[in-house]
Amino acid sequence: MALLHTRRLLATPRLAAAATRASSWWSHVEMGPPDPILGVTEAFKRDTNSKKMNLGVGAYRDDSGKPYVLNCVRKAEAMIASKKMDKEYLPIGGLADFTRASAELALGENSEVLKSGRYVTVQGISGTGSLRIGASFLQRFFKSSRDVYLPKPSWGNHTPIFRDAGLQLQAYRYYDPKTCSLDFSGAMDDISKIPEKSIILLHACAHNPTGVDPRQEQWKEVAALVKKRNLLVYFDMAYQGFASGDINRDAWAVRHFIDQGINVLISQSYAKNMGLYGERAGAFTIICSSAEEAKRVESQLKILIRPMYSNPPLNGARIASIILNTPDIRKEWLVEVKGMADRIISMRTQLVSNLKKEGSSHNWQHITDQIGMFCFTGLKPEQVERLIKEFSIYMTKDGRISVAGVTSGNVGYLAHAIHQVTK
Repeated sequence: MALLHTRRLLATPRLAAAATRASSWWSHVEMGPPDPILGVTEAFKRDTNSKKMNLGVGAYRDDSGKPYVLNCVRKAEAMIASKKMDKEYLPIGGLADFTRASAELALGENSEVLKSGRYVTVQGISGTGSLRIGASFLQRFFKSSRDVYLPKPSWGNHTPIFRDAGLQLQAYRYYDPKTCSLDFSGAMDDISKIPEKSIILLHACAHNPTGVDPRQEQWKEVAALVKKRNLLVYFDMAYQGFASGDINRDAWAVRHFIDQGINVLISQSYAKNMGLYGERAGAFTIICSSAEEAKRVESQLKILIRPMYSNPPLNGARIASIILNTPDIRKEWLVEVKGMADRIISMRTQLVSNLKKEGSSHNWQHITDQIGMFCFTGLKPEQVERLIKEFSIYMTKDGRISVAGVTSGNVGYLAHAIHQVTK
């Protein structure tokens, strides 16, 4: 009995020490800040006002404010179901029909790059995953610089994507809050001072979060300057077709740079332009100087991807591939994506028109000058606060709205509320 008691005494401190050790592994981990956009959605959900609006979410909604599945997507899904296809692993680089069609969509079917085979395209996990593949490749193989120059502002996820891949973040001027438009002279001035052989990120169309794009003449000047400075260009193209409604117009900048002899990197996403948000279909492309170089680059991309996620998801790539490669379904997609873009453009026009009807004396032209899903309204944080508190209209503090959340049923209410807080 005494021996058992002694054992218990010995065991108790040991157990206490073990418990202390076990409970303290993560004591240094701090609570992270909430995601600003998800925070907007949470607050919106709690609101009981029947007129409440969520203008934070970056996903398309129809004119009833409901999620929208494209008819061409339903047709592609029916084709997949009818073929009773297997669920085997894809190759590391993804579905070949999908990657080839993605390159063609970005570069144009008559592209010299496609004909010469001096490119490599791999399937990525939507836009975010595709950007991360590129960032990891740059971290490992781009020897000239660790610096990536982002427009100010840029999509919030760009910073952690490049930072977590081990690159250094820098910025160049892009948006002028005084005019709610492009600070072209500021951008050109900053780009002219970027050290040679650095990396610059450009939004191909529908700049996120501002909706402000350069005009084609301005793009030409940017391309000439980038070439002169010998910068490596990384295009993020998440909205091709969904910005203007025209897939070729939205890819104009990318194709112009390549025509000027600038070998770019491109990330693509099918979340917005096909509504494949949860399917995570995307692609990453590197333009090389020769087909032989492309083969070497491809081999290293596969080595990078293998420990990241082994191989990409199958279903979304199949859907996108059928849409891109089946002529009648592709034709239907082009009509549908133009319909989505046109609805966004129409909501911008109606918002400005309703603001005028309210008697607003402000110049709201920037709302119709901007393009794509997002709009930098120019609203100040205190005005945003009033919109939330007094009108149950939710958006991020910087005054960015998702125009997809505006409908013909609520645009009048939105205009009235904006007028009240900006009078």
